[in-house]
Amino acid sequence: MFKQTITTILVAGMIGCASSPSTETEVTEGVSLVEVVEQQDDKLVIPYKKYVLDNGLTVILHEDNSDPLVHVDVTYHVGSGREDIGKSGFAHFFEHMMFQGSENVADEQHFKIISEAGGTLNGTTNSDRTNYFETAPSNQLEKMLWLESDRMGFLLDAVTQKKFEVQRETVKNERGQRVDNRPYGRLGERVAQALYPEGHPYSWPVIGYMEDLNRANVNDVKKFFLRWYGPNNATLTIGGDIDEEQTLEWVKKYFGSIPRGPEVKDPKPATVELDEDRYISLEDNVSLPLLYMAYPTVSRLHADEAPLDVLASIIGQGKTSILYKNLVKNGVAVQSSVSHGCKELACEFVLYALPNPMSGKGLADLEATIRDSFAEFEKRGVKADDIERVKASIKSQLIYGLQSVSGKVSQLAANQTFEGDPNLIQKELERYENVTEADVMRVYEKYVKDQHAVIMSVVPKGMKAMVAHEDTWTPSERHIPEYEEVTEADLDIRVAKDDFDRSVMPEAGDNPTIKVPEIWRSELSNGIDVLGAINEETPTTAISLRIKTGSANDPLNKIGLASITASMLNEATENYSNEELSNILQKLGSSVSISAGEQYTQLTIQSLTENLDRTLQIANEKLRAPKFDPADFKRIKEQTIEGIKSAAKQPSVVASNVYQKLLFGTDNAFAHPTSGSIETVSNITLEDVKNFYNTYYTPAISSIVAVSDLEKDVLSTKLKRFSSWEGGEVEQAEIKPFPELQKAIYFVDKPGAAQSEIRIGKRALPYDATGEYYRVNLMNYNLGGAFNSRININLREDKGYTYGARSGFRGSEDYGYFIASAGVRTDATDKSIIEFLNEMKAYHNSGMTEAELEFMRNSLGQRDARDYETPRQKLGFLGQIMAYNLDEDYVDEQSDILQSIELEELNALAQKHLTLDDMIIVVVGDKASVMPGLEKLGYDIIEVDAEGNKL
Repeated sequence: MFKQTITTILVAGMIGCASSPSTETEVTEGVSLVEVVEQQDDKLVIPYKKYVLDNGLTVILHEDNSDPLVHVDVTYHVGSGREDIGKSGFAHFFEHMMFQGSENVADEQHFKIISEAGGTLNGTTNSDRTNYFETAPSNQLEKMLWLESDRMGFLLDAVTQKKFEVQRETVKNERGQRVDNRPYGRLGERVAQALYPEGHPYSWPVIGYMEDLNRANVNDVKKFFLRWYGPNNATLTIGGDIDEEQTLEWVKKYFGSIPRGPEVKDPKPATVELDEDRYISLEDNVSLPLLYMAYPTVSRLHADEAPLDVLASIIGQGKTSILYKNLVKNGVAVQSSVSHGCKELACEFVLYALPNPMSGKGLADLEATIRDSFAEFEKRGVKADDIERVKASIKSQLIYGLQSVSGKVSQLAANQTFEGDPNLIQKELERYENVTEADVMRVYEKYVKDQHAVIMSVVPKGMKAMVAHEDTWTPSERHIPEYEEVTEADLDIRVAKDDFDRSVMPEAGDNPTIKVPEIWRSELSNGIDVLGAINEETPTTAISLRIKTGSANDPLNKIGLASITASMLNEATENYSNEELSNILQKLGSSVSISAGEQYTQLTIQSLTENLDRTLQIANEKLRAPKFDPADFKRIKEQTIEGIKSAAKQPSVVASNVYQKLLFGTDNAFAHPTSGSIETVSNITLEDVKNFYNTYYTPAISSIVAVSDLEKDVLSTKLKRFSSWEGGEVEQAEIKPFPELQKAIYFVDKPGAAQSEIRIGKRALPYDATGEYYRVNLMNYNLGGAFNSRININLREDKGYTYGARSGFRGSEDYGYFIASAGVRTDATDKSIIEFLNEMKAYHNSGMTEAELEFMRNSLGQRDARDYETPRQKLGFLGQIMAYNLDEDYVDEQSDILQSIELEELNALAQKHLTLDDMIIVVVGDKASVMPGLEKLGYDIIEVDAEGNKL
């Protein structure tokens, strides 16, 4: 048995003991109270009240008054797993359609209304559920409920053939961007096709097959909606700064009249078994081959799920794992991992690895090593340390997930949807608490040892010989039932009847008081400035130690040096091995990582406060006593080079890299990718790393920002651990003159690319919190800064050219730029550029309207309520103040500017900064397909390679 148990965590506002009425209690006509979970005893739960409306809608209310926010989530128990054969993608398609307006909400207004209210919103679909959610200031709650209820009960009359066709194109663009144009993007759907029998709900991709959507008509999707989107198949979860009585009254008003849908039964898990190993393969636009092995196991919350999670950790998660030792540490693979992903009906025990070309090993060798590692695990067995490590990780993840109201609401909603019980957090802890060494060995022998798997090889195009094994399984042709057209007469329309005028949008309540974090300052004895804030909502601490050095200080022939130096500090130290450090941190439930960007290197620390002292000891060890082991350096250098090769296969990365280099010139290191190029990384030696560390890692250019439930004096005392760190000032790299921009289209050929990546822009202003830089971003908001901006509405919603288009100004301390960007359909590349230019030209000439000015003021003026909720957000706020030496009340000055700035000033800024003649255009796409259209645009076309060099 394991030796150590999970410590019980006492979290104010989250401790509770469920006490349920013995029978449902009607609290008002049409609404029954089902369950109450209150703050009591020592159980880790989220307090809530659970109600059911007469129409079957489950309502969960969670009160959290720590921030003036409300999060609303509507989860429907329908995902791709409930689609019919030949009609895949409908659930995901409705995720799009539900944002297109309803009977009382005009087209494109859902995003506009929530954005104008200072909120944010989205929707997601997976195999088992679809959810829609908004976070907004608490005075907007009634409006949010009105919106959600209107699309639940009053959607179908607004679903037109035109909207259907536009969103069908948008889904195709999303597939192009996320699947077809992404390396390894089709891996998941190919594995699912082989792992699950034909017709199994998980055998097709969530996004669907495009031929199925092409075959469908608007009535097909209406029928799908009527089957699954009734209130009796939904959970409405509301959390945050709410008045429960008033909230329940609004819920009854807006949702109570919506008729029930057809009855829905929970799906039943079906055991998936393979009679032999199924080897499959895919040639893809990748730089490295990949081996992927998937074993079918159990289903979500099955008794064996927890021990299988522990098994996955032991075999392949982190630097303590067997696969890390056998594949990554010795340089055989650049990456490997194991996971046990669970869905409602089935789980998969997955292993993957990418070989290191320097090792001379291929996919067949990786498979052999993985199988040998299984045998090693059998001999090694399960240790108490293994189980303690996983349990601590689970515990910390659950607590970190409670730092935002959205995290808590999402947890409640998911638990209710799949288990009918929102109160599962403590049970989750107990599931892992009760796992034994024998349990882990038992599930290994039952689900992995001598069991069959789907084994997939993804190899570069034209390199079929690199597969681990020749294919032994091929998919049969899809058996699609004969299509039967759905007509209006086939639709069983449900009509809600209200006693109020639903077409009138509710007014917002009084604006809530925004709680900007109260800041404290101190200084360590070695001169490090400390900026802190208290966050008492969870017993956690987040710290960022920032060193003012990054890739901007790299020598031009050794770009990537700052990044590799930071990576080396994540490896062994003088006193601990990689494995020991990883083991300690996992058992603490902490993370300590070092990373380098353009201007800063950051040491980021996240810890449960009860374990902060030990976590800070490890952080200090990593920062001040790196071992700089030659073996670690060799491995990191090889991994970096392979990462660069992989990035060069991603059109979006190539487009951004080329754009940056064209703007700021090859003579400035910050204009290059922080990872460097194959050539520059090849030049880097271990001695270079040591010299960079000794030169730039110094307290003289460092600062600390921290957010914790600890008081200033207590945390300041703990941070004194860094006081003995010594070092003097260093010179920063000189910024070289920027190149003269030649108005042209710079084109990178990506043969066969499923989409084209577009970047349009120019150099612009450096960052200024309250100056012209702040003002130009106000100006840009309606052009390309919001979802319902002119650019996105045009290219995505009106034309269906893209999954998303945007524009904005970006700035650092010394330089900045303007950029408009999108990934677009290949056949719409030239048309998309025309629309981008037309929108910017019109904005330059005429500026924004009075209505747009009002929208921008409302939207940006209220969204501050969302800016300081979580420790991570507070840390970002403090970091901004520290990095740019801002006054603590700079946000008040920004608010004054926002409310007082006039239309004339904003439009003058548009005329000044949106000058098309100063802008360059970068396009990455398939030359054969797009070049004829580009040549008609009247621009010079300059072909460049993936690093921006002229061909």
